[in-house]
Amino acid sequence: MFPVDEQLAVLTRGVVDLVSEAELRSRLETSVKTGRPLKIKAGFDPTRPDLHLGHTVLMSKMRQFQQLGHEVIFVVGDFTAAIGDPSGRNKTRPPLTREEIVAGAESYAEQAFKVLDRDRTRLEYNSSWLGRMGFDDVIRLAGKYTLARMMERQDFKDRWENAVSISLHELLYPLAQGYDSVHLECDVELGGTDQLFNLMVGRDLMKEWGQRPQIVMTTPILEGLSARFEGGRIVGDKMSKSLDNYVGVSEPAEQQLGKLMSVGDEVMWRYYELLSAEPSEVIAERRARCARGEMNPRDAKMLLAKEIVARFHSDAEAERVHAAWEKQFSQRQVPDEMPEHTLSGGTCTLVASLVAAQLAASNGDARRKIEQGAVDVDSQRVRDVKATLTEGRHVLRAGRHYAAITITP
Repeated sequence: MFPVDEQLAVLTRGVVDLVSEAELRSRLETSVKTGRPLKIKAGFDPTRPDLHLGHTVLMSKMRQFQQLGHEVIFVVGDFTAAIGDPSGRNKTRPPLTREEIVAGAESYAEQAFKVLDRDRTRLEYNSSWLGRMGFDDVIRLAGKYTLARMMERQDFKDRWENAVSISLHELLYPLAQGYDSVHLECDVELGGTDQLFNLMVGRDLMKEWGQRPQIVMTTPILEGLSARFEGGRIVGDKMSKSLDNYVGVSEPAEQQLGKLMSVGDEVMWRYYELLSAEPSEVIAERRARCARGEMNPRDAKMLLAKEIVARFHSDAEAERVHAAWEKQFSQRQVPDEMPEHTLSGGTCTLVASLVAAQLAASNGDARRKIEQGAVDVDSQRVRDVKATLTEGRHVLRAGRHYAAITITP
């Protein structure tokens, strides 16, 4: 076991909510004295089949607990996924079929081991205990919590005040998640900041069952690739597949590196804080060197991008895609081969051309990339969203991706 102060320094880095540090210190001290590792729980509902870097912020904290000698319990919410957690949403999540849940659960579990130590991770599916509960068990569980306390949850409160419907089964979700903690008798539960209420319900339910209440720790929500620094703070949507502003943990190395290199220079330090395994002192030194003009922010960004690629692929892959990126972008070399597309009509807007060339997911995505300075036409940066392409062949670049489009009469 590592010394308590050393463990606390690692575990509290980047944490938003901690209930409470005194309790965590006490349990760590007991753990060091007895040699008994703490039980650390985190749950993930398999609502989508793929994980992205936003998910790994929490998983990295789980990995830190593992490295310090504690037991990590990865709870796949195959039962709670069927209920649908409304955290941060204005309406209930569409219900999933059992087949979708099973497929998502298998994918989640396998991808999780890109971050977690497979041999030191205890994998649990909460259907194994929640699925065995009878209606009388559910009534007893519901009797442990009041409606008034449940309505303190911010999204429930907002929906009630705005006359937006709340289904009764949604009220059961925090109780089901909380009962996971009771069943597992965990010491610490981790979650994103949007899960704070649910985690605290687990803490309360453990008291009702006469157990020592779990310590609650939340990690920040990672902003997506399109986030920007504005007015002294970072603004932008959270990382999400549906918003196409994500880096997938299973994406090819080239895509991971290219996407990370597109992050804004100031936003990069947020990614460093939440994703890098480098010591805080190393990150602070890099940031100071960039501020003094001794280091190009692009080079600091590349170090982070290579670290992430190496984590999910290998050191060799990180070096390979780094060399390819330098050749293609730093030396301004256009690739010899790229997708070819043809459009008729004599002219075509740049926005429509980017969509047709599959360099943008939608017109809105294309306009955003143009405004962010991520689009070149024939090696010239274009920031005018009203730009038009004329007849002939044009080489388009959006981020790190190239395509050629030929406009015919």
